[in-house]
Amino acid sequence: MTFHPRMKSSLKGISVINALHRTWNGIVADVWQVRCQDAEGEYESPDPRLFVALQMRGDGSFNLDAPGAHRVFSSSITYVPAGRFLRSRSYGISYVRHLDLHFDVEALRRQFGAALDEQRLGELRLLFQDEHLLAICQLIAAECMNPDPLHSLYGDSLATALVAKLFEVRKTKGRHRPRLSEQQLRLVMDFMEDNYNEPIRLSEMAALTGLSQIQFSRAFKETVGMPPHARLQEIRVRKVQEFLSVHDWPLTEIATAAGFADQAHLTRVFKRITGLTPAYWARQCALRGK
Repeated sequence: MTFHPRMKSSLKGISVINALHRTWNGIVADVWQVRCQDAEGEYESPDPRLFVALQMRGDGSFNLDAPGAHRVFSSSITYVPAGRFLRSRSYGISYVRHLDLHFDVEALRRQFGAALDEQRLGELRLLFQDEHLLAICQLIAAECMNPDPLHSLYGDSLATALVAKLFEVRKTKGRHRPRLSEQQLRLVMDFMEDNYNEPIRLSEMAALTGLSQIQFSRAFKETVGMPPHARLQEIRVRKVQEFLSVHDWPLTEIATAAGFADQAHLTRVFKRITGLTPAYWARQCALRGK
């Protein structure tokens, strides 16, 4: 009983109250709320996973049956490498809310490249505590339970932060700062120009260049002088200016046409880049045209 299709599980004495599911940037996140009665569970996944006990009720015990494992407690974190069998047992625990995170290793390799430590991926880590990692997990769980989810970039950023913290992904050392080739830059810029009004993911742009997301971000900034997202916002602001020059559309329609989340988002970005509000810029444009 799991949202993750590749995971094998066998459960006894557990009834699901609620289960919520999200997918971001190489991570499948499941938040489970369950009732327990002398429960047992067996789990084995071909993908690495993270188990985070967020809340428990009852005076009994909840244990992991694995070498060196003891009682599970709220806020404890367990990382299980791919293919590792794990058994859980609970006695006197009536309720558990926990977060399950499943990692797509190939997606993480594409994202982090050589900065991802392969050895860390294979290390079993039982019932440890890390307040910073727990804070990220709590934000992920909250977004899973959010009935009105935020933009996917929010979840992607949480997923990236989680992986960087969990596997201690650090900035690669060295002075060499690679740049994009003319062909790579042209492919990315054409992609931005053609799809400015749609959500554009960093992974999509990186795939065009054959680089990992981290490598692409660094190379793009070294080549263009700003991050990819900042360049995309400049393109969208330019499109807004074109729309304001030739169309008498409400700003709400222009925001959607230019790829912004809403009018407030458009106004905030437009003013940061141009120093003017869209309405003021449009009036100045009209005066210059007279």
